[in-house]
Amino acid sequence: MKISFSKEHEAFRDEVRTFLDASLTDELRAAQRACPGIFLDYEDNIRWHRILHAKGWVAPGWPKEYGGTGWDLVQRYIWTTETTLASAPSLAPMGLGMCGPMLIGHGTQAQKDFYLPRILSGEDYWCQGYSEPGSGSDLASLKLAARRDGEDYVLNGTKIWTTHAHCANRMFCLVRTRAGDKPQHGITFLLLDMDTPGITVDPILFASGTHEVNQVFFDDVRVPVINRVGEEDQGWTVAKYLLEFERGGGGTAAHRSALERVRRLAGAIPLDGGTLLDDEDFKAKIDETAVQLEANQFTEFRIMAALSKGQNPGPESSIMKNLGADIGQRITELAVEATGFSVLVQPGGEAGDNRPWPGPDGAERAFSRYFNLRASSIAGGTNEVQKNIVAKLVLGL
Repeated sequence: MKISFSKEHEAFRDEVRTFLDASLTDELRAAQRACPGIFLDYEDNIRWHRILHAKGWVAPGWPKEYGGTGWDLVQRYIWTTETTLASAPSLAPMGLGMCGPMLIGHGTQAQKDFYLPRILSGEDYWCQGYSEPGSGSDLASLKLAARRDGEDYVLNGTKIWTTHAHCANRMFCLVRTRAGDKPQHGITFLLLDMDTPGITVDPILFASGTHEVNQVFFDDVRVPVINRVGEEDQGWTVAKYLLEFERGGGGTAAHRSALERVRRLAGAIPLDGGTLLDDEDFKAKIDETAVQLEANQFTEFRIMAALSKGQNPGPESSIMKNLGADIGQRITELAVEATGFSVLVQPGGEAGDNRPWPGPDGAERAFSRYFNLRASSIAGGTNEVQKNIVAKLVLGL
């Protein structure tokens, strides 16, 4: 099958490339290439966010009436692919990719009017309050208590693995407002200000040494009832809708770029008169991964075709989330294998240490990325949960 773009879409691709060439600084490209995992540091992230906002291109997936680009699916695919190939910084998804679409679908008009412009401008930077100790894959068992007190909810409990809570000024959060006959009943969806008295954010460091996630504690935190999205005790419906957007992309373009970096790395490592890329066993692993990427690509195209008919991402997003996590981890494993023993020496030691890294060029962050992406098969719903969703909603088991 040959998939090609129309003349209009090819012209759009040229426009995107011209914009990226003019707007991406060497510093921004370097920051993205040095990113050890999925989430870029806040400072670099927000710099690129503001550049895109000034251009009007910060929210490719939003409807135009809410400040989005109004692009069709092919334009959005071209944008994602070209920004990845250009090493453009990846924007944090919690506001633009999750909270914004959720508010467009379920928020009140007042909530849309207040929050959406602030998400677009970057004035509000969001984190996601879902997982708790003991309530990760089984999210419906969450226990963060929200007691109604007049026009406020009073929150007591904790959330964990909260990405960028140390940077965020807003959180969208699931709370327990009553015990229901089913775990999904009695959950309410709230929006809250991270500066509210009683909120404490404690860092959790990854094995890679990076700080992306946190544990957040709530001690008599008061949240106005007007910050509720949807009806009280019906937050599970809103949460499921939002998760469709969290799991909506397999990231094939990013994985293609990462696999190409591994190819270049292997092609620069001497081995038995040739390079590592000439080794039949290693080359077979690269080729197997490329074939899987091609399969992922066509699955993304099928989802795009369904979306073009006005459908939501649905359970197919679980398929792409699962496949994306698996292949992303596979690529980091290949990078570590190619790097060899020098992967154990991490760059960036003590302040002022300018000793060169002893490993091959382009692999300085191989071990950090390997460790960081171990979480990708857990974050946003484990692979096992995704397979159960597919088994139930797609296969009818």
